Amino acid sequence: MIGPVKMFSDDWFKAEWRKLGYHYERDDEAKQWNIVGSKAGLRSLVTEMRDYASDQENDWVSCHRNLGPYDYLEIGTWSSAVIDDHWIAGALSDLLGLAAHIGDWVDASQVEASLSVRPFFSPGSPYDLCLRMEADDFDPSSLDKAL
Repeated sequence: MIGPVKMFSDDWFKAEWRKLGYHYERDDEAKQWNIVGSKAGLRSLVTEMRDYASDQENDWVSCHRNLGPYDYLEIGTWSSAVIDDHWIAGALSDLLGLAAHIGDWVDASQVEASLSVRPFFSPGSPYDLCLRMEADDFDPSSLDKAL
């Protein structure tokens, strides 16, 4: 008998990370989301946030969009700005402001720069969102420990 069929190959996951443009993972001990990407990759995060927050169809509490090959990071709509163990959420205007702030940071930053989002987006949130800029040739799949 042949063993269980793997639904998605490692190559599929690598391709999905590369399509996303950045890598994310949640660090529950540090209570933060870590997002790592090149300038272009982090711009794709900004685009995803802007696209979500610009769509009035998303203007209802608990609406959300899953990101990445594992779908465990979400951008969502909530009554106030929050970062927790499953999403980055707020009113659509909050998310547009966050996208603008991150976009400005990406444009002004160089390799190895980092940004902590919680202080200006949602100081009382249980988690932080930490961004790190890598070189243009950064492969987001290289940080997936499961591959």
